Amino acid sequence: MTDRDRRILGLLGEHKVLTTQQIATAEFASLRRAQDRLAQLRRLGVLFSFRESYRDGGTSQTRFALGYLGARAIAAQRAEKPPTRPAHQRMLERLAWWPQLDHQLGVNGFFCDLAGYARNDAGEATSSGSDVDACGLRQWWSEQRCTGFFWNSTVKLRPDGYGCWAERGRWVRFFLEYDTGTETLSKVTRKIADYGTFPTDSFGILLFSVHSARRELALRQALQRAVGTAPPPLAIATTPRDQAHLDSPAGPVWALWNPGTGDTVQRRYRLAELPQRGPYIEPHAPWLGQPYSEAAFDPMDRELVGLAEIRPPATAPADPPIHDTRGGGLDAEVMLYDDGLHDEY
Repeated sequence: MTDRDRRILGLLGEHKVLTTQQIATAEFASLRRAQDRLAQLRRLGVLFSFRESYRDGGTSQTRFALGYLGARAIAAQRAEKPPTRPAHQRMLERLAWWPQLDHQLGVNGFFCDLAGYARNDAGEATSSGSDVDACGLRQWWSEQRCTGFFWNSTVKLRPDGYGCWAERGRWVRFFLEYDTGTETLSKVTRKIADYGTFPTDSFGILLFSVHSARRELALRQALQRAVGTAPPPLAIATTPRDQAHLDSPAGPVWALWNPGTGDTVQRRYRLAELPQRGPYIEPHAPWLGQPYSEAAFDPMDRELVGLAEIRPPATAPADPPIHDTRGGGLDAEVMLYDDGLHDEY
């Protein structure tokens, strides 16, 4: 097992599922090299893979999760009791049939794109001998970890992810809401009230990644109706994924929102140009079992705990319930069917 193998296991232990392309983007120089190594790890039982077949033909990219030996390795790293083989098999079945699987892959793809951009930028800086600070995804927390940390007695934030992006000396921490259009805009904008009752500005800004420019326009109009003329209690930025930039989501794709601008996009900013929030934390070498944790907040930090009235969880929060509504078992390669649902816009 190489350090890269351990990082891949750590990512899957934290974020549950990644596609071949996402792992290649974050960790490999080419897709072919990623495919070869992932196939080896799968044959060894360290990784598990499955695909989805579509109604009109064709299949999805291969999705990877921890195989049974990989799950035992992660448990050993964390000094936890390993799962039994039947329990791990049931978890894989629930994961493969999970209705929110595409959404989870979208969130993970967002962060893998940042990790890949940073890796390429670091390579260019090394080859050119530049002393300029390279880009870096310093922090990437899953929804599960966010739920256990960003919590107080009156509100429980559940962002889709929390991250810290560093570029050229700037560190931008952010909460990510990854919108696919399946929720109504009123439900999306109600999240602003939760962020408003939490000291969000002390921890980061709020990013909305939406699937289309039309959805972004509708969201900005809905934010105007929900917030009114009062300045929001936090910095908000939006971006549409159908107008992606070559450097996206690190590139100039983000539009700041406030009541003064409303639905008008006056300028697109790079992620690193957005407002910086949160205390500076000295970088440290990440643990291989949890990559992208250089800038993680310490849940035992008294100042931060007192600020947000955070209750450090004794154990990691449980995953949201996943219901198998279609039945059937799962083999080493599983073929699922597209449910034919479409987004609102």
